[in-house]
Amino acid sequence: MKKKHIIAILAFTAVLAAAGALAGCGRSDTADGGGTMTLTNVSYDPTRELYKEYNELFQKHYRETTGKDIRIIQSHGGSGSQARSVIEGSRADVVTLALAHDISLIERAGLIHEGWQSDFANDSAPYTSTIVFLVRKGNPKGIRDWDDLVKPGVSVITPDPKSSGGACWNFLAAWSWGLDHFGGNEIKTRAFMTDLYRNVTVMDSGARGSTTTFVENGQGDVLIAWENEALYSMREYPDKFELVVPSISIMAQPSVAVVDRLARRKGHEEAARQYLQYLYSDEAQELAAKNGFRPSNPDILQRYADRFDLHVKLTKISDFGGWEAAYVKFFNDDALFDKIMADVNGNE
Repeated sequence: MKKKHIIAILAFTAVLAAAGALAGCGRSDTADGGGTMTLTNVSYDPTRELYKEYNELFQKHYRETTGKDIRIIQSHGGSGSQARSVIEGSRADVVTLALAHDISLIERAGLIHEGWQSDFANDSAPYTSTIVFLVRKGNPKGIRDWDDLVKPGVSVITPDPKSSGGACWNFLAAWSWGLDHFGGNEIKTRAFMTDLYRNVTVMDSGARGSTTTFVENGQGDVLIAWENEALYSMREYPDKFELVVPSISIMAQPSVAVVDRLARRKGHEEAARQYLQYLYSDEAQELAAKNGFRPSNPDILQRYADRFDLHVKLTKISDFGGWEAAYVKFFNDDALFDKIMADVNGNE
């Protein structure tokens, strides 16, 4: 039987529909009739809780520093799908997506200026995360590291790299372990990855969808997840899950950018820049940490050393030659991920 390789056309259609709805918002700085500017932040799946709190924090800051009110509209979905929604017409003022590659797609569409990664500190990544495992209480399958995910009878939940930025990080984290474990042998690493995806039973279109499948629908033995998403699940469902940090993972860098062309057209460019810049403030960095994201401020990160494993070995996207090279090798059509899935499905 083939895996539920859910590319989620319906989910993507819903994203586009949401984009269409957003296209009617923010056309004017007085969308609510009272002179209140409306900013639209198009983000990825697991940032819902963070930005709900951050928006309130920024609104207070904006009011105190400018004497004006500001309204924030949020949109969430798989990072790749969200990037396409902006290209297709979502009137985003800012994007806060799972990886730089998705923002680069918007840049190529002429909506964001070249060199956007130098606009803000740390390559325009105000917080980071990493990839971990979420297992059920007691860890009944004894999952400790990546090789446990390929054992017979282990059901794995992870989203689809074709639509989810988090899924791309998941894939690269697993590949990093394989290369390390097999002494750099890519043939053996590919075989390991094939065995891993053979154990994937549901592949949702986004990270939050995979969390719902694992946490709420009770499917799977292990969820490959953003660290912040795993911490959120444990907070929401006390005593039901455990977090397992593998021996090797990856530094996942969600990226942010002002969508210059659209923000400028609406007269929102300065407010949009302030919105992203304030993510680096001590208040926002503390908020990020409380929501399970690793602050880019090293001093604040150290204050949360009891929450984050700061000693896990992390590879970086630069180890893969950057996102362009990673997509060419792994995620473009007919690249390694597609070949691995062809092997998986061909043997079922």
